[in-house]
Amino acid sequence: MNGVITSNTLLLEDIQKKMEAENVQFLLASFSDMNGTSRAKLVPAKRLSSVCESGAGFAGFAVGDLGHGPCDPDILCIPDLRSMTILPWQKDLAWFAGTLTEDGTPWSYCTRTILLNVMEKAKKLGYEMKTGVEPEFFLLSEDGQGGISPSDAFDVAKKPCYNQQALMRNYDFLSTLINHMDELNWNVAQADHEDANGQFEINFEFADVLTSADRLTFFKYMVRSMAEERNLVATFMPKPFSHLTGNGCHMHLSLWNDGKNLFKDEKDLRGNELSETGYYFIGGLLKHARALSAIVCPTVNSYKRLTAMSTSSGQTWAPNRISYGGNNRTQLVRIPGAGRIEFRAMDNNANPYLAAAAILAAGFDGIENKVDPDIIISEYSEIKQMLGIQVNSLPTTLQEAISELEQDTVLIDSLGSDFIETYIKRKKEEWAEYHDFISAWEIEKYLKETN
Repeated sequence: MNGVITSNTLLLEDIQKKMEAENVQFLLASFSDMNGTSRAKLVPAKRLSSVCESGAGFAGFAVGDLGHGPCDPDILCIPDLRSMTILPWQKDLAWFAGTLTEDGTPWSYCTRTILLNVMEKAKKLGYEMKTGVEPEFFLLSEDGQGGISPSDAFDVAKKPCYNQQALMRNYDFLSTLINHMDELNWNVAQADHEDANGQFEINFEFADVLTSADRLTFFKYMVRSMAEERNLVATFMPKPFSHLTGNGCHMHLSLWNDGKNLFKDEKDLRGNELSETGYYFIGGLLKHARALSAIVCPTVNSYKRLTAMSTSSGQTWAPNRISYGGNNRTQLVRIPGAGRIEFRAMDNNANPYLAAAAILAAGFDGIENKVDPDIIISEYSEIKQMLGIQVNSLPTTLQEAISELEQDTVLIDSLGSDFIETYIKRKKEEWAEYHDFISAWEIEKYLKETN
């Protein structure tokens, strides 16, 4: 948090000049709640200096899951000036990612602060994590009865991935989105039609882990806003259709020190051009994969993506086993090229800051304890044979994942015991709510068919 305040002090004058030059009239002081939902206040631009000093006040209990009751004082959101993003489609408005304080003290329920804390530990050990994310989303139309379907009525192929006709029918939306992203200097690499009807993915340049989390948060806001302008629905929901491939958010990552990629080793005897440090990081991800799932796949719906048996295209593209390998998209951790790995379980329901913090913490545990990923897989196989349980598979439900998180002291200590206690409590309530809900499928199956 001190880094944010120091950075703000150094940047304030420059940011004020830029906002005046760009005729920015308002700013959004924004933060992500436990679930990754953006919360914000609209503040006149002339109040930037005071809001950087004293923060924008929020009633924490009204937001929910911030460790506050209705009698507690305000939670204060301090905008991080480094994150300033002038909206390409609303140029008189600037968005700022914020961190939360109470009475000047960093707040332990702030997920951006949790990431900053894990980053600080990494920095002391000589590591900086860089990440690139690949968010997938659907563009949908909604009928008058609340039903949804792909917004492109002609997008009906069983294998629509990379379909040029379907891609170009959505040219206006995608090209506008790419232009917005390039205006923000995100350096878009490519966009494509994904494996499901109405599904798309945008790939853009990697950055330090905090910047990437800020960008992913803003990206989802931008895509949803663009869709609403066109009377469409953009969803990042992991599994909106049972017969179609779900939405993932693959994270490519590497560790750096003073401009050097610590994951790269051209002499790698395993043939992946990955360093020993990189393999130990993978070992940490595999070791904590089952508990990590509760953070990176945080909803009931997440596990309908992870455990899907088949789709109309013939492949779900979602990992469900604790494994790693080379350029193989069925693995939990893929090594797509020299000096980087791809973590494929994460979905877009995950809070970007919390997910990044948990992944970093799990990987560091692997480095600190020199966890060989091959030994982890071997041990899982032996335990499976002995006990007959699927310990080498990811959890199949949110309930199972939460049970794993409750026992993972590394993640609990890294993310904060008070925060995790509340997180687990809320996720148990979410599971109970889902379990108690009577679905249309149950009515059809057990009332109409049986009776």
